[in-house]
Amino acid sequence: MTILRTLPIPAGKSVLGLLPHLEKALNGQASWLPVPEYDEREARRLTAALGADEPIDPAISLVVATSGTTGTPKGAMVTASALRASIDASHDRIGGPGRWVLALPPHHIAGLQVLLRAIISGTTPVVIDVRNGFDPAGFATTVQRAAREPGPLYVSLVPGQLIKAIGYPAAVAALRECSAVLIGGAALPPNVSAQAHELSIPVIRTYGMSETCGGCVYDGVPLEGARVRIDNGRVVLGGKMLAAGYRNLPGHPAFGEAGWFRTDDAGSLSGGILTVHGRLDEAISTGGLTIVPQVVESALAKLPSVRECAVVGLRDPRLGERVVAAIVAVPGTTVSLAEARRAVTDQLDSTAAPRQIFIMSDLPLLSSGKVDRAALRNMLQN
Repeated sequence: MTILRTLPIPAGKSVLGLLPHLEKALNGQASWLPVPEYDEREARRLTAALGADEPIDPAISLVVATSGTTGTPKGAMVTASALRASIDASHDRIGGPGRWVLALPPHHIAGLQVLLRAIISGTTPVVIDVRNGFDPAGFATTVQRAAREPGPLYVSLVPGQLIKAIGYPAAVAALRECSAVLIGGAALPPNVSAQAHELSIPVIRTYGMSETCGGCVYDGVPLEGARVRIDNGRVVLGGKMLAAGYRNLPGHPAFGEAGWFRTDDAGSLSGGILTVHGRLDEAISTGGLTIVPQVVESALAKLPSVRECAVVGLRDPRLGERVVAAIVAVPGTTVSLAEARRAVTDQLDSTAAPRQIFIMSDLPLLSSGKVDRAALRNMLQN
């Protein structure tokens, strides 16, 4: 009988001590539930919800918690063959195995995949401790040192990290030394993508989730073995890297069709290129219309004074919800409500334009690096 065991994941270089355990998972010789050793409350929550120390199908190598802080966590059950399919397809797309820089929380799928890709590559990952946030100066020093070694060098980041790095010349120089810079976890604002390319940073936009062993679509094109279709505006994913289902939610409708996973993302396909428009479960209902926040954010991000932004809906007695925007301005600049509304109405219906803006020093983030929209909504509503 196979038992699901917790795998406490430490921060910093101590995580290297877990590589033999993760290698067992890749070889189908263990079933692990990764939990953050440095966050006891979250570790207890995941352990209780995802059936640690209970029997599990021996084909399951990892149970990876999906990102989020509210409700019962979902645990994507992934097999060794799915992990290897994902890793091999990723390496094929970006130029082959190489050395990897870990600059993400290692208990989430993106961080885990950095470690697993390094194992498959036969290299030791370069570890950056991000528990206290992303430090562009420290990142630059570590990556430039790693770049002195021969062979391809890869790094995975979230958009917020790339935005901070672009503002620090030494970090830009370090990113140029990488063979590929994978950006995932959230949509990359078009202006940031353009700026990165202008700076010769080899950015690749990735799309995926725990249920697909991480990114399975790079720059809109599915990886080898991945499949994408659109059902009534919803992105549906399939392929060799698909999870076997949820640990704690058997029969979940997201896995209701064999070989496919129904995401909560709105998207479209054109010429084989996937465009993700935003989360269906984050849509704002205002005045009888439905607004996808990420589309509004893309419009706002084109303003030169906007460094980061997030759009949410706040309760409104007349409209149901009103569209508001939290904006982190480029240092030394500011953004007015009139500017923000004009940027949106130039591209979208006026209903999508924010009725309020809030200038903030930073956006609240989940441990995965994504914007914590629930926390942001509560902050602004109160």
